[in-house]
Amino acid sequence: MRVDGRVGGAWDLRVLRTERSYNYKLRATWMTPDVVRATARLAQLADRLSDQETEALVADAERSGDVVVMFEIDPREGSGVVPLDVGVTLQVKGQSDDQRRIVRGILTPALRDTRALAGIFRRDYAYERFWAVFPLNREQRSFMFAEGTTGLEFVVRIYDKEGRVDWPVSQALRTSYLGR
Repeated sequence: MRVDGRVGGAWDLRVLRTERSYNYKLRATWMTPDVVRATARLAQLADRLSDQETEALVADAERSGDVVVMFEIDPREGSGVVPLDVGVTLQVKGQSDDQRRIVRGILTPALRDTRALAGIFRRDYAYERFWAVFPLNREQRSFMFAEGTTGLEFVVRIYDKEGRVDWPVSQALRTSYLGR
């Protein structure tokens, strides 16, 4: 559930605005229930946690929200600073025209301390990490994970630049989100 992308175009004709990066490398990990359990299991093996401690890690992560995406941003050239006013949305792939089908994410820096939401890959310090929570109501959940949905897009907006990555929606994913 980890994908790479880019925010902003490949070319930028800026001359005077060198305080901003011309684009940003993007890496996003959708913290699905399976990813959370895998992360907790690896923590259990590495730190010799008991089954109860591992279950507590999973429960703590599941209390965080419906859909959680950990995303990492690496500025290319410019100042090297990632602004704090990053905007994120989650939408059905190819359906961005209908505003009812877009869920705005809430940046939640406190999830940095939730161990099962840290992902399984070793931390790359060139990237700044963010966590976004997407609260889904019943209508949004049933629409986003409906039978005809092929994928979901994660959209990141920094200043006037936008980047997208997408994930396929499998039957197992539908079951894990609609079966709750």
